[in-house]
Amino acid sequence: MNRPVARETAPQGPEPATARTDYTGAVYGSLLAASVVATAGAAGEFPRLQLVVLLLVTGLVFWAAHVYARLAGERFVGQATPWSEVRMVARHEWSIVEAATLPAAAIALGAVFGLDLDTSGWIALGVAVAQMVGWSCLGARKAGASRRQVVLEGLVNLVLGLVIVAAKGALSH
Repeated sequence: MNRPVARETAPQGPEPATARTDYTGAVYGSLLAASVVATAGAAGEFPRLQLVVLLLVTGLVFWAAHVYARLAGERFVGQATPWSEVRMVARHEWSIVEAATLPAAAIALGAVFGLDLDTSGWIALGVAVAQMVGWSCLGARKAGASRRQVVLEGLVNLVLGLVIVAAKGALSH
């Protein structure tokens, strides 16, 4: 029985090897960050710091969950997973955490520019949605998708982002 291969590697066997792109973690992490910004309330003594920490910790927790799920779902029965594979999967999924850093930076830097937390939150949400659209379009483009497919993938991510924006708007009133 063949073991499933990691997404970074080309398929093995009689089929010709083909290159793949994978921006899944970046798109998913951006969607996650947008959701956190949209639903986080400004409560507590240090709401700006708490939101930055919440974004980063949520990214880390979901990264760890994805690493675990990939490793638990792709293993030989009765054999330990080699550390080299754990490291490879952890690196592959790290873009989930990276996607939280720009929205977190937008929240943190809002204070430097004298912006209130609500305004910083809207900017962070815009950054997260822009990342979703950008990463999905880049992934499609690098995969050789047609211009129409690239636009379609960008629009799908924009719609997902706008749903989150609408949720934030509804929760803010």
